[in-house]
Amino acid sequence: MSLLVTIDNDIKKAMLAKDEAGLRGLRAIKSALLLAKTEKGASETLSEDVEIKVLQKQIKQRKESADIYNSQNRADLAQIEMEELAVIEAYLPKQMSLDEVESEIKQIISETGATGMKDMGKVMGLVTKKLGGKAEGKIISEVVKRLLA
Repeated sequence: MSLLVTIDNDIKKAMLAKDEAGLRGLRAIKSALLLAKTEKGASETLSEDVEIKVLQKQIKQRKESADIYNSQNRADLAQIEMEELAVIEAYLPKQMSLDEVESEIKQIISETGATGMKDMGKVMGLVTKKLGGKAEGKIISEVVKRLLA
């Protein structure tokens, strides 16, 4: 069952339960998925990788918005963003711990024979393919920089 069908079913459940926060988050996911589906060059159905990237983008937007609202002392708006963030995160695969990410990156570095920062692009390409959706890009980048430095 595709993510879009799952989201539609969950929207119905959230409506019946009168779960406003869940409904906002689910509608945001559905909107982003439909937008990705209608983009130029997109296929009729979205692959799992594309769905994960869309969800990650939504999460990143919510985190950035919440940070901005907190810096402007608007805890009420930040709370709304964090509620939606929790709903969206529920549809992502389980995130890897920092130790797991680090061990995967060490393995990829040894396989590629990377020795310094000049090899960062090659390592990042392989790591993001392997860990895409399972770890945040910012964390991956920081670990790769630390290990190659």
